[in-house]
Amino acid sequence: MLNSELREKFLGGMSYAACTVNVVTTDGSAGRAGVTVSAMTSVSAETPRPTLLVCVHHESPAASRMHDNGVFCVNILRDDQAHISDIFAGRRKETIEDKFECADWLAMPSGAPRIVDPLVAFDCIVASSNRIGEHYVFFGEVSDIFIAGKGSPLIYASRAYGSASRFKPAAPAGGNASQGGFMDALQRFLFRR
Repeated sequence: MLNSELREKFLGGMSYAACTVNVVTTDGSAGRAGVTVSAMTSVSAETPRPTLLVCVHHESPAASRMHDNGVFCVNILRDDQAHISDIFAGRRKETIEDKFECADWLAMPSGAPRIVDPLVAFDCIVASSNRIGEHYVFFGEVSDIFIAGKGSPLIYASRAYGSASRFKPAAPAGGNASQGGFMDALQRFLFRR
């Protein structure tokens, strides 16, 4: 039995899990397709080829074409590419005949389309897939990688887009000159007793 209250809490809680925005594409004998996903993660770098996974809704045309083509490309979007995400997520209902018209594309070695200028792109061969609930979980063996080397990822959290901000690395245990004032004050506070 589906626990609807727990389901709603789960969805609400997961909305706070910040993640990159990715357009997953495929092409081959079954045809070209693409879809925006936030559920993408590394599985292992210790396999003969690195492995990642993506989750795609079972009703998405991309799911069946990924199965049939046996390949897919994960395009990690830059923070200035939200319009591409919106189109592949079906959020823009303008008269767009072909979603792929929103950007320039190149074929990866597998034949799966890559945005010309994503932040990163992983070209994958489908190793396996399993349906869990309403999604297919595709495990992909990475066969090629494109890395732009510059830019910031488009982030999705709290049901909105954002961009990553850099955090200053933590100071070594002994502190450093730039944090000396804070560390000295903390030590004076702790040892005043």
